[in-house]
Amino acid sequence: MAIELWLLVEERIGDREMNVGIWFYGLGTVLTGILNIAWGSFDASHQPIQAVSKTLAGEHVLASIAGAWLVASGLATLWRYSVRIGAAASGIAYLIFAGLWLARYYAGVHSLGWRIDVLLGVTFGLAQQLMLVAPAAIIYVFTAPPDSQLQRRTVIAARWMLGLPPVIFGIFHLIGIRVFATIVPHWMPFGYFWAALTGIAFILAGCAICSGKMDVLAARLLALMLFLFELLVEVPPIFSRLHSQPTWGAAVYNLAAIGACLMFAEFLMSRADRGRIGRAGNVTMSRPNTLAA
Repeated sequence: MAIELWLLVEERIGDREMNVGIWFYGLGTVLTGILNIAWGSFDASHQPIQAVSKTLAGEHVLASIAGAWLVASGLATLWRYSVRIGAAASGIAYLIFAGLWLARYYAGVHSLGWRIDVLLGVTFGLAQQLMLVAPAAIIYVFTAPPDSQLQRRTVIAARWMLGLPPVIFGIFHLIGIRVFATIVPHWMPFGYFWAALTGIAFILAGCAICSGKMDVLAARLLALMLFLFELLVEVPPIFSRLHSQPTWGAAVYNLAAIGACLMFAEFLMSRADRGRIGRAGNVTMSRPNTLAA
């Protein structure tokens, strides 16, 4: 009885965490689509369509189509009856954006040569988009039949898609510490210290998620750090650069990334719950699927 009560309490907490994560992710996706439609162009800092062609004919039409797709998929993610479809559609969009970053490897090297800053910059952008593909895999695992081979492979893919990007972010922070120190709010002294601490925190969180050691705590702390970034770093510049799509895009991206971290943390907790249920022996109930309910 005590085990059942404890699992019920954890389940309620976890359900709220998953729902909050889905709302962050869905809202970030919807707002990304709105930005594409409002500006009639792709955000070069996240959607480098210029890697295909610098003068792409009909870019505003493509941007509007992509924006409509993102708005529709984000809204579908927020509705529990279509969350699987919405997450899959969102994942496809972010995967396409990741593909544009792959094309940018060639464009960047062709224009600037084999420079470490170029390779790291493109890898940074690629990692940002792959991190937003992870929720599609997470929701699939939540709703797929348990113990299937495809489910186990999807778990591994989701873990690496969410864990590897923070490691890349951290390395990029440490290498470009001078640049990142300048974006630390002016009222916070010791900008280099905060930039270095952020880089180290990214690396530790990513390593924990990839290795499976303290991964739930790492995912939650990563979400908290991104939330603090949103309040302290990403939102304030909007008020002075209202007509800058990249400024808005950075803030909106952070929302979706926070959602991805929270969803992954709850996903890990749900697997731990099922393991404890199996080991308890006297508890035969399994955790209900709240996403498909």
